[in-house]
Amino acid sequence: MIKIWAKVMTKEKIVDQLVYESIDNFSPETFHLHVAEICHKLDLPTPIVLPAHIKHFIFYNNTTFKPRDFVESVNFEKLNLENFRQN
Repeated sequence: MIKIWAKVMTKEKIVDQLVYESIDNFSPETFHLHVAEICHKLDLPTPIVLPAHIKHFIFYNNTTFKPRDFVESVNFEKLNLENFRQN
């Protein structure tokens, strides 16, 4: 099971957020599908997922998409995806 806390941020404030859950386990090959679904639920364009984004998510449990990662223009400073783990 994968659980991701998605935060849309502007000026270091959360302007929108979502806790995304999927029964699938994390896989680098399918990470872009989870990102696309998160963006759809937040009504955002889907960013381009680079190998660096996947690496950061694997090694640091989070990754950040900035406006330059989107083909369409966006009105926020970053989209942060954090691996959400409950104890």
